[in-house]
Amino acid sequence: MPTPSSIQRIYLTLMLGNTLAASFIWGINTIFLLDAGLSNLEAFAANAFFTAGMVLFEVPTGVVADTIGRRVSYLAGTVTLMATTLLYVMLWQIEGPFWAWALVSLLLGLGFTFFSGAVEAWLVDALEATGYDGSLESIFGKGQIVTGIGMLTGSVAGGFIAQLTSLGVPFVMRAVVLAVMFVFAFTVMRDVGFTRKKSTGTVREMKLIAGNSIEYGWRVPSVKWIMLASPFTAGVGIYAFYALQPYLLELAGNPEAYGIAGITAALVAGAQIVGGVLAPRIRAIFRLRTSALMLAVGVGSITLALIGILDSFWVVIALIAVWAMLFAASMPIRQSYINGMIPSGQRATILSFDSMLGSSGGVVVQPVLGRTADSMGYATSYVFAAVISAAALPFIYKSRRQRSDADADAGRYDDAATGAD
Repeated sequence: MPTPSSIQRIYLTLMLGNTLAASFIWGINTIFLLDAGLSNLEAFAANAFFTAGMVLFEVPTGVVADTIGRRVSYLAGTVTLMATTLLYVMLWQIEGPFWAWALVSLLLGLGFTFFSGAVEAWLVDALEATGYDGSLESIFGKGQIVTGIGMLTGSVAGGFIAQLTSLGVPFVMRAVVLAVMFVFAFTVMRDVGFTRKKSTGTVREMKLIAGNSIEYGWRVPSVKWIMLASPFTAGVGIYAFYALQPYLLELAGNPEAYGIAGITAALVAGAQIVGGVLAPRIRAIFRLRTSALMLAVGVGSITLALIGILDSFWVVIALIAVWAMLFAASMPIRQSYINGMIPSGQRATILSFDSMLGSSGGVVVQPVLGRTADSMGYATSYVFAAVISAAALPFIYKSRRQRSDADADAGRYDDAATGAD
């Protein structure tokens, strides 16, 4: 019989495994693309195609999770990511043309969309069904902690293994871990608190759920405004992380010290662990969740600007830690806020739509900042990134103005909270 504790254990294991698999290449991904013969513009354009894939497939895969099931969506994600990761290795070996990188990156985005929304919706529904009455921040904070542990382990291992062997080996390691996670999820993951709907026709069902998602998501002002802040913060976050790899090698004066790139990703992971620990404590300081979010975005934007202005390797390292900690601490608060404003039946789809908006920011931001790095340097691109990130603040403020119950709620989410008061 599932209990809140067993549900949390499965959720945390899924988060740990997913992040471990993904993070093997996080410290070296940009270097990997450049080593395959791509320019900065092409490398970040390939990343943009990845995020474009997330934009295109987020809502359809969210609908899959809301109709067929969260477990099926997760399993489909592991299979898709295994296949596309191995295709990446093949393209690297043959120094494939840019169009091939773009196509595989698009499909890689499809794999991740099967995860986004589905796992979070699975957790929240299962907790409700098993009688959990605690704070969501504490669980999402634990998720950030295990994500940081997975990232710390994977990024350090991936960076040094790439330096000792080749840049392709960490990608193969990712595929192996994904295979293990498929077996684990197939064995223990069950859709608790979710009933598979009887289909009245696939197209009709998808239209119905998508329409309900717009009704309970986009047309609710407090939800809409917080989602519209995502393209700025998420788009910048993707670029800021991946550009650190070549930027820090440039500051260190050693373009082949891949271990530094791995350690940098590990530093971000360590900051993420600290951020996960601090999230419920930060939430306790502020009466409103949006106050904490505005502080995190504002200070994070200033930190990004300083990363570009100051050219000392160790100072930049310290600033990276601050930026990553703020970003990580804000995520559980934002997750609790948005989950408190959407109903269970449309949860996975609305969360996927939210993720889609964040990815759409990456589609635009990454090539623009990548081109800036090509023409004006990485440092200048970070100053531009700070300005773009700060553009999220007015949208968070507009969400705050709606006075949603979920903004001040310090306990469990209210499944009926779908509008502003």
